[in-house]
Amino acid sequence: MNMDVSSPHSRVLDALTKASSQDTALLKPAEHQLKEWETEPGFYSALLSVFTNYSLDLNVRWLAVLYTKNGVDRYWRKSAPFAIAEEEKDQLKQRLLSCFSEPCPQVATQLAVLIGKIARLDCPRQWPTLVPTLLEVVQCDDPLRQQRSLLVLYHVTKTMASKRLALDRKAFQELTSGILSYILSLWNHFTDRFLQLFSQQDASTQDVLEKSTLSLKVLRKLIVFGVKEPHTSSEVVLCVDVVFKRLKALLECRKSLAGNGQLVELCEKHVSLLMKLLLDLQEQHALSYTQFICASLQFVVAYLFTEAGVGLLFERFTVQCLNMMKGIISCSEYRPARDMTGKSPLILEAYRIKMAFFTADTLIEICRRLLSRYFLLTPPDLEIWENDPDDFAIDEGGEAWKFSLRPCTEVLFLTLFRDFSVTLTPFLLGMVNDMQNANDPNSFDCILEKDALYTAMGLASFELFDEMDFDNWFTSCLIDELKVKAPMYKIIRRRVVWLIGQWVGVKMDVRLRPALYECLQPLLTGEEDMVVRITAATTLKLAIDDFQFNVEQFMPYLESSFALLFQLLKDVSECDTKMHVLHVLSFMIERCGSHIRPYAPTLLQYLPLLWMTSEEHNMLRCAILTTLIHLVQGLGTSSEQLHDFLLPVVQLSTDTSLDPHIYLLEDGLDLWLVTLHNATCTSPELLRLFANMNPLLELGSENVKTCFKIIQAYLLLGPEQFLQHHAVAVVQLCTDMFADMRSEGLVMILHLVEAVIRVFPAEGPCLFENFLPQVLSGVTEHEDDPVVLAMNLSILARVILQCNSIFLSTVQRVANATAKPADDVFRKLLDIWTDRINCITQPERRKINGLAVTSLLSFRSQVILDKFADLVSVVVEVMHDVYREEDGVQVDTLMLAGVGDDAGDEDGLDTEHDRRKRLLSLKDPVHTVCLKDYVQSQLQCCQQLHGEQVFDSLMAAVDKDVKKQLQEFFK
Repeated sequence: MNMDVSSPHSRVLDALTKASSQDTALLKPAEHQLKEWETEPGFYSALLSVFTNYSLDLNVRWLAVLYTKNGVDRYWRKSAPFAIAEEEKDQLKQRLLSCFSEPCPQVATQLAVLIGKIARLDCPRQWPTLVPTLLEVVQCDDPLRQQRSLLVLYHVTKTMASKRLALDRKAFQELTSGILSYILSLWNHFTDRFLQLFSQQDASTQDVLEKSTLSLKVLRKLIVFGVKEPHTSSEVVLCVDVVFKRLKALLECRKSLAGNGQLVELCEKHVSLLMKLLLDLQEQHALSYTQFICASLQFVVAYLFTEAGVGLLFERFTVQCLNMMKGIISCSEYRPARDMTGKSPLILEAYRIKMAFFTADTLIEICRRLLSRYFLLTPPDLEIWENDPDDFAIDEGGEAWKFSLRPCTEVLFLTLFRDFSVTLTPFLLGMVNDMQNANDPNSFDCILEKDALYTAMGLASFELFDEMDFDNWFTSCLIDELKVKAPMYKIIRRRVVWLIGQWVGVKMDVRLRPALYECLQPLLTGEEDMVVRITAATTLKLAIDDFQFNVEQFMPYLESSFALLFQLLKDVSECDTKMHVLHVLSFMIERCGSHIRPYAPTLLQYLPLLWMTSEEHNMLRCAILTTLIHLVQGLGTSSEQLHDFLLPVVQLSTDTSLDPHIYLLEDGLDLWLVTLHNATCTSPELLRLFANMNPLLELGSENVKTCFKIIQAYLLLGPEQFLQHHAVAVVQLCTDMFADMRSEGLVMILHLVEAVIRVFPAEGPCLFENFLPQVLSGVTEHEDDPVVLAMNLSILARVILQCNSIFLSTVQRVANATAKPADDVFRKLLDIWTDRINCITQPERRKINGLAVTSLLSFRSQVILDKFADLVSVVVEVMHDVYREEDGVQVDTLMLAGVGDDAGDEDGLDTEHDRRKRLLSLKDPVHTVCLKDYVQSQLQCCQQLHGEQVFDSLMAAVDKDVKKQLQEFFK
């Protein structure tokens, strides 16, 4: 298809019309057709003709500009496949420079974004006329064209400012130097015009303010990203000075606009942009901002911490002011180093200005105002407490302090306290003493003030470590506070229990933990306020999470805590809160381990119901899975009683054909694994779960390692069932995956192969007969990874010991595949084995390799005779590794003969899987065959096989020191 670039092609217009239809019978074929045309010459020219034709349907025009925008993303770059031709791109850019009369705001915004995307790739080198044209249109008298060109200019500067390569940054700085002065004057013009019209109550005030806001957006990008050293630019210095004046004027305007919602919103947006300019400048150019530090701090203090700001503040502005002060205090560039050699003198100047501003009186007044104004619970806060306690009780985290008022004030307080603790600590402790002396549980104002003060004491817990006797405060005051039942004293009970949580991991005597657990019990009951209960649950988790936690101290409170948390889990309604309480329960189960067993049935009455009702809440189901994992670990073999519930949960979580696996897979696999680890025997239901394994491994995700652990768990749990139902599939799986795996994946596969051979010494080598040539080739083809090489050699060692006919067959198959004599392959294997034996570091693997090498001594092979001395040296080296002298006798330290099933974890924390591994070890040659005796036996066989004369000549070739060491072992 060759598009006519002079007018919208009828087929494109028809396809767009159908694609904007609600009729799927028309929509789908049209979308398919448009997709095919994306790479055709002239398509985007036709689209531009459509969306610039204002007589067409708005939905069709909207769709046309979206297709053009997406096409620029995919095909504008020269290196893109099916890139748009340069000639067509030039025509598009030329026509776009006349699109400033778009009547629809939504289409105008998309058009501006489209031009911005092209500018990011082509401006200024391939599109030098763009910015001059935009500036020319901005100066016209047509209000619509003026607004649209400003909108485009903003998106152009926004995209160009986002580029980070050195050449691109330089280009943007050159652009900035050419237009900054004009944009600054333009913004001043529009702002002055707005203030003038506002005083006259003119109807066009809103349009002018919108243009002023767009100009400011452009100005902000230019100053922050287009000026290398802002403090050296007279335009930037002038602009920042003007910003503070404009802020004052606009805040007064906003106050006068009460009742005009739309204009108030625009005014607030402009004020926020002015603050964002200051914040970005301070963050991106901290040292250049030095000369504005004092003015910024004075501005913030005047509006937020004096009466001057009364009636002028709104939340977003307040948050930005607080962030400004916090950014200046915590800025690392305003902290001089011990050695200032080569450092900017602005660092010392900034530090001097900052410290001169924050006098003791200023700090105390700021702290007092924070506590008396910003920390106080407000009527809206208390309304949320009453109407939505779940939401109120769960604290905001992460980056909330950048956008929300309460977290922002708390972060500023903490920043102040960390930097000026010498001044603020006595003030804060004095306030605590005063508050204790003026305690009135029936005074609502007193309650709110105490809540604010206790908030400060909790936030500053680390800084007050050496100054506060928290243990005494806890026993003499805080415990009594928790017992007060005055009508609104729930505010203090909630704050005190939160405060204890903040201090418990900082400074609280371990001997006071039982008293803490005791006072938390009534706060978790159903009679208590919901917010207090949720906060108490959080504090309980913090107490249990502390490194000084002693499970014996907690045991008297375990049953009641479990029951109370379980009831709380049922009582809360929000998904996030249920997750929070579940995490507390899960953590308690994890820390208490097997002690939880008597109380688990209670939880199990509710978890199946919670699972069923949480179908639409996958994150809640993740929390349930985590709880179940810890529960199974705590219950041990008793967890088999839960299989009727657990196995369907695992099935759903690990079935890749169902959508929930996207969220639940990782936790589902962990639950599957611990369920197998704690099972005493297999069952048809457990075996049926294995059907999920092949699709999981085909995903090839980071969960492959857990999948292989699950396969090994099945292998040990039910060896006969595994051999009967899954062995062939697992062998094929290992064979198919081996060639595509990196080193880590190869090790996982080889561990599984080794495990199968250990469990089935007779059948294992036969099962992997077709896989073993890959193992041998991995050795002979100079495998570089020492871990993979060690695994390959260990598997070959076990095959030699269990079935040497399979080993010889493997050597022959590799020889046939490489067109080499079998003896050459065998010789190369032995060369690598003797040269790189030290890449095997685990004593068990070294011994199995030593046993295999010893076994080869009795082979009837010329290769063995040629390598005899080297093989004996390897054997002696391994004997040194595994033997220790005890009471004058050399003892094989890896022998486990006679060690029973009870050996292991004395605390009874071993899983059934651990016991099964231990039983398997009891049958392993590594732990049952005495290496010294086996070496002696094999040397005798070799002597009998070749005769004394040949054997003596073989021994004569062995190094004298090696021979002497061997004789020492045989004494």
